[in-house]
Amino acid sequence: MYLLNFYFLLAAILICLLGRWIGRNLTIKLNLAFLIFFVFFNGLIFYEAAMCSILEVELFNWILLSDIHVTFSFFYDFLSSSMLFLVSFISLLVHLYSYGYMDHDPSKVRFFCFLSIFTFFMSLLVVSDSLIQLFFAWEGVGITSYLLINFWFTRYEANRAALKAVFINRFGDFGLYTGIILFLLYYKT
Repeated sequence: MYLLNFYFLLAAILICLLGRWIGRNLTIKLNLAFLIFFVFFNGLIFYEAAMCSILEVELFNWILLSDIHVTFSFFYDFLSSSMLFLVSFISLLVHLYSYGYMDHDPSKVRFFCFLSIFTFFMSLLVVSDSLIQLFFAWEGVGITSYLLINFWFTRYEANRAALKAVFINRFGDFGLYTGIILFLLYYKT
């Protein structure tokens, strides 16, 4: 059930990427259906975590250096599962609102693809088990926020706002770099 969560998001992203061939409306409706399942399973995970169970799902070894061992894994406790449920529920509401708002836009499949990728990285950010994985998810959120801000790329103001967001995001990245390096130097892990 814990990995099924992210399979729904990956399926939503895949459907968006295949949207040109399966049709715009069917693409969006399938994407919304997968997000509804995503919210439902996150509710079940939150319920299970509320019963005081903590779970770590290790997928694979990511970085193996002499002293550093980083696995790509998900960590579910009460806080992370509640945030995961909140992120998925708000993302579903944003998707539903965007379905009506972007109704007449010819590139709405591209927008929903960006939105699904953003949801994926936000979910990964919440359940990350290591700082390196958290940094990877942080960068994914930054890239997709740039893509969402610059969705109407023919508009000058959209380009300017997207570049401003990237510039400000670099300051946050510097703080995160510094924190990860200090943590590595101090704790050796």
